[in-house]
Amino acid sequence: MTEARLKLVELNTWGRMGPWEHRLAAIRAELARLEPDVIGFQEIWDGDGGSTLDEILESGWHVHHARACEVKPGVFVGNAIASRRAIVERDSWPLAPAAHEKGRNVVYALVATPWGRLPVFVTHLSWRFHDGACRLRQVQQIAALIGERAPVQRGELATELLPPILMGDMNAEPGSDEMRYLGGLTGHGVYLADCFAVRGEGAGYTWHRDNTFAALECSPNRRIDYIFVRGPDRWGRGEPLVARVAFDRPEHGVFASDHFGVYAELRASSLGLLPL
Repeated sequence: MTEARLKLVELNTWGRMGPWEHRLAAIRAELARLEPDVIGFQEIWDGDGGSTLDEILESGWHVHHARACEVKPGVFVGNAIASRRAIVERDSWPLAPAAHEKGRNVVYALVATPWGRLPVFVTHLSWRFHDGACRLRQVQQIAALIGERAPVQRGELATELLPPILMGDMNAEPGSDEMRYLGGLTGHGVYLADCFAVRGEGAGYTWHRDNTFAALECSPNRRIDYIFVRGPDRWGRGEPLVARVAFDRPEHGVFASDHFGVYAELRASSLGLLPL
């Protein structure tokens, strides 16, 4: 029997900054190559004549987008989830922003798949190097929301809900307090698997000075974009099987964004009932 997999992509799209028409072509080309089932986007712009989400996606996608803040008069930035399959529940919540910011949020969608309902959360944390304490509060908020909307399942209905996924530009490196919190390393009863840490190779930098747009910031190479999953569960669903950096090659000389993205594949079908 063929193993069922969920293919996921995460990307900070950088709004309409830089040479947008060329970047748009690069984003769409990489998405066509990767053929994801679910995408987590950050820095989606809308207003001022349209939405970058509508420009990026072809017809047939189910989407949930929520504004986080207004970046200039009439233009808003936010996070979005795009799914090949129907979204049966959706929500969004504000996150406590750093003092220098206007707003942050996390978006949520419950996706109907042949293997169960998939809870997906997408966010974009505060960005400055010294915002670590704020980011820690933000991931604590997100972990509580995941616990409410996607509690660990017990009993006969347990197989109806797949392990939840969290994707986003976290603006934090793997060894930071905030990422250690999500990884269950701080003793607070939270655990999400970092797909790249499990299956990726190399440094996995998603902010890289080889990217001509990132190089303009003069900041060091870092791995700050992630796909997390609370898996595998007792049936083996949600196990990271593949993870790699994506959008890391220019298309006709132009990078898709100032960030590279992340691609992951997770086991979706059950390996059979495992002992508690």
